[in-house]
Amino acid sequence: MKTGIFYGSTTGTTEMVAEKVGALLGADVMPAAEIDKVENYDFVIFATSTWGMGDLQDDWFGALEALAGKNLSGKKVALIGVGDQVSFGDTFVDGMGTIYEEIKDKGITLVGKTSVDGYDFSSSKAVIDGEFAGLVIDENNQSELTEERIAAWVEKVR
Repeated sequence: MKTGIFYGSTTGTTEMVAEKVGALLGADVMPAAEIDKVENYDFVIFATSTWGMGDLQDDWFGALEALAGKNLSGKKVALIGVGDQVSFGDTFVDGMGTIYEEIKDKGITLVGKTSVDGYDFSSSKAVIDGEFAGLVIDENNQSELTEERIAAWVEKVR
């Protein structure tokens, strides 16, 4: 299965997570600006951080517009959200929730939901039916769990 990871990253954390996941999956890893290549993959992973008061990372604004015109029907899709649950507990990984809302009705098979257990936040648009819509990484406050979370998630979506 040909896998592509598309990420938006400002400080490099989301890119680092995308690269680690990509290495474990043997995936092509590229910035969200290359979203035009999305139809070339059977399994697509979208990775983003959240900025300000729940805003999508800047690289995704144009990419989401371009994605709206792409055929994702029948594709296996997973999401990665990077955020800070302490400083932004009321908008924790909302960027991932924004991407989910854009793609959920495009005929995809969403894989890789994860438990909210082990995180301390008050609100998140990325919580769907009691679970996160994908892998959630808080490198600011729980960096010691990042490798373990990535490894477990990759086994789940593989």
